[in-house]
Amino acid sequence: MRSSAAAKPARWRAGLLAVVLAALAGCASVPGPEYGRGVAPARAELTAVPFLPQEDHQCGPAALATALQAVGLERTPAQLVDQVYLPQRQGSLQVELLGASRRAGAVPYVLRNDPDDLLREVAAGHPVVVLQDVGLPLLPQWHYAVVVGYDLAERTLVLRSGTVRRLVMPLAAFDRSWARSGRWAFVALPPDRLPATAREADYVAAAAAFERVQPALAPRAYETALRAWPDSLFARLALGNAAYRRHDLATARTHYEQATREHPESGDAWNNLAQVLADLGRRHEALRAAQRAVAIGGPHAATYADTLRGVEPAGAQAN
Repeated sequence: MRSSAAAKPARWRAGLLAVVLAALAGCASVPGPEYGRGVAPARAELTAVPFLPQEDHQCGPAALATALQAVGLERTPAQLVDQVYLPQRQGSLQVELLGASRRAGAVPYVLRNDPDDLLREVAAGHPVVVLQDVGLPLLPQWHYAVVVGYDLAERTLVLRSGTVRRLVMPLAAFDRSWARSGRWAFVALPPDRLPATAREADYVAAAAAFERVQPALAPRAYETALRAWPDSLFARLALGNAAYRRHDLATARTHYEQATREHPESGDAWNNLAQVLADLGRRHEALRAAQRAVAIGGPHAATYADTLRGVEPAGAQAN
C-alpha cells in the first residue's frame, strides 16, 4: 500500500523488498504462535490462483482482484481502484476491500486472528487476503497480499505479493509482518460457498452485511448458512423476510412457520408470522400468532404490540 519508494525504479523496489524480508527473517529468535496444529494436509498450494502484479501503492485492488478472480468473479485491479484506493492515503482501508467484495457479488468473511484458520482456508481451496506490515520497525509499510499455499514441513507460506508471483516466506517472518495488523485476513466467496472456518454468528452477520448491498443474492448466503446450521433462527427469518419483500407471501409463511416450530420462544418469529398471515387474509391465525409474540415479549415488545393492534378485530382489547 503506502510506500516511500513510489518514484524509484522497479529493480530498486524489488531490492528493498528483499532487504525487508531478510530483516524480518533475521528476527527468527522471537517465538511466534504455533502454525499447523491439527491442520491437514501438511502441504497445499493453490496454483491456479491468478497473478496480478500491483502498480505503485495499489496492492489493495490487486489483492482483491486476485481473490475474486480465483472464485470466478471477474474483476481487474483497474476496475477496483476507484472503489478501494484512497489517493490521500496512498492505499486502501479494510472496510473498502470488504465493501468492494460485496459489490462484486462475494460475501467477505473476516477470519479470526488464528494462524490455523488461515491454513484451513487455503487447504479448502480458498485464497486468503492478508494485511501485513512489511516495513522496518520504525518505518511501517502496510501491504495486502494473498496467501495461496503453505508447507508445514518446510515452515513456509506462499503468497501472491506485489510484483512477485510466488513469494515464499518463512512462517516466523510472515507472522511477524501479519501480527502487526492484528492478523487481519479475509476470504471473499460466492454466497453459495461457506468458508472452511465459518462460525454461525459471524457468518450470518457477514450475510446480513452482504444483503444490504446485494439483496437479490443474499438469500443464497442464508441458504448456505442453513445447510451448515439447519436450526439457525437468524438465517431462517432472513429468508422469510427476503421472500416477504419480494411479495412471495406463501414462501415467507413457510419460513416463519418453520422458525416458530424450531424456536417456539422467539417473539420475532411469531410476530413475523402474524404479519404474513394477516396479509394472506388469515386473521384468526394471525391474531393467535400476534398474541403469542406479545406474551413472549422481549426487546421488540413494542413492535409485537403494534402488530397485534393491526390484526385484532375492531374494538378488541389486546391481552
